[in-house]
Amino acid sequence: MNLSIIIASILNLFIVIALSPLFEGVARKLRATVHSRKGPPIRQPYYDLLKLLGKEDLQSSSNYLFRLAPLICFTTVTMAALLVPMGTAKAPFDAFSDMILFVYLITLAAVALIIAAASSENPFAAVGASREMMMHLCVEPVLFIALITAAINAHSFRMGDMLAWYHLHGPVASMLIAAVFLFLALQAQVGKLPFDIPEAETEIVGGVFIEQSGPKYALFKWYMMAKQLIFCSVFVQIFIPWPRFDFVPLDVLTNLVKVLILVSIIALIDVVNPRLRIDQAVKYYLFLVLFSLGSVAFALIGA
Repeated sequence: MNLSIIIASILNLFIVIALSPLFEGVARKLRATVHSRKGPPIRQPYYDLLKLLGKEDLQSSSNYLFRLAPLICFTTVTMAALLVPMGTAKAPFDAFSDMILFVYLITLAAVALIIAAASSENPFAAVGASREMMMHLCVEPVLFIALITAAINAHSFRMGDMLAWYHLHGPVASMLIAAVFLFLALQAQVGKLPFDIPEAETEIVGGVFIEQSGPKYALFKWYMMAKQLIFCSVFVQIFIPWPRFDFVPLDVLTNLVKVLILVSIIALIDVVNPRLRIDQAVKYYLFLVLFSLGSVAFALIGA
């Protein structure tokens, strides 16, 4: 492993682990502003994580999967971060930066969350687990279809190659269609209103997270914040790869600004929309999956 890979890996891990709570803090502040409230300080997510990490870890289940799930979620999402270019031309682990591996890691984290909720023996958590499974099965294909579209155009499964191809060839119909439908699915991917159905505090009291406490809950919250940043980075890097300056510090800063704008849009959508019913959400998911297939068709004919 050469020095450039080590530096790029440290950079990506720093962005995902250290900065994801900052982006969540900005989103919280924006929501408070829309509500005409002062709101918590932007650094509040850091305080929340530190407080939870120092709390007692209450074991509500003896199932070892329940105890391991938070670590699995956090570990897999940080591994996924090493497969995504975050301002650099290539991902740190570009040789392994396969979109299929990326989707696998994201899916593994979702499965760990579902298992943790299902093994807690809490009825609200069980309902949350079933909703999380439904959401993942319905929404994840949109991400896969969007990445397949980029892969067909770039003739490569590597995210760095997808980024380079689109940056060189400019807007094409297939990528624009994929970008639109991936954006429409992004709100559900990161678990924000109107698609925070698995948690739904007012209905199932936190759902999948109801039995989590202390350090385990901190890891789950960190996982959700990191996942939001990673999905936003994938979107802006592959589907909005402009501008590029071929100067790494400036490109990284540009990527962070674009991610911040996208996180702010997600926060605004979150604050002005009520939660959808499950049947409404499923219809919406199916609409996205079916129509996003059009991007693959356009990519296959070279459009």
